[in-house]
Amino acid sequence: MDLPEKQEDISGRSAELLEEMGRRREQLNILRRRQVQEREAARHRNATLLQDLQKIEDGLRGAKLTHTHLLASETRYWVSVEESVPAWEHFLLGKGPHPIDGPGQTARRNKHNPSIGLPPRPKPRAAR
Repeated sequence: MDLPEKQEDISGRSAELLEEMGRRREQLNILRRRQVQEREAARHRNATLLQDLQKIEDGLRGAKLTHTHLLASETRYWVSVEESVPAWEHFLLGKGPHPIDGPGQTARRNKHNPSIGLPPRPKPRAAR
């Protein structure tokens, strides 16, 4: 009599375990579906963010080119530097007064270090 009771007990526990495994499998399937949905939403969100960043980057690149007044100011600055180089050359070579000193003013610098050479000349820039 013990054997049939044990068999029934084992069969009952087996059925319970099968039901529990079925419930667990269904929970895992639900979890997997939710993860797939979240992953797809994250991919879509990331793609949208990348597109927005690309638009911003393109806008910033384009913004640099649209400021023609800035480029014109830069060009005028380098032209004025080129025009003032001859006046500064004499002073930097130690052959003349400071270019800003007028005829009635005292020299701003009494000594000049002749070991210092001329600064490098700027390269001509074309207007963009």
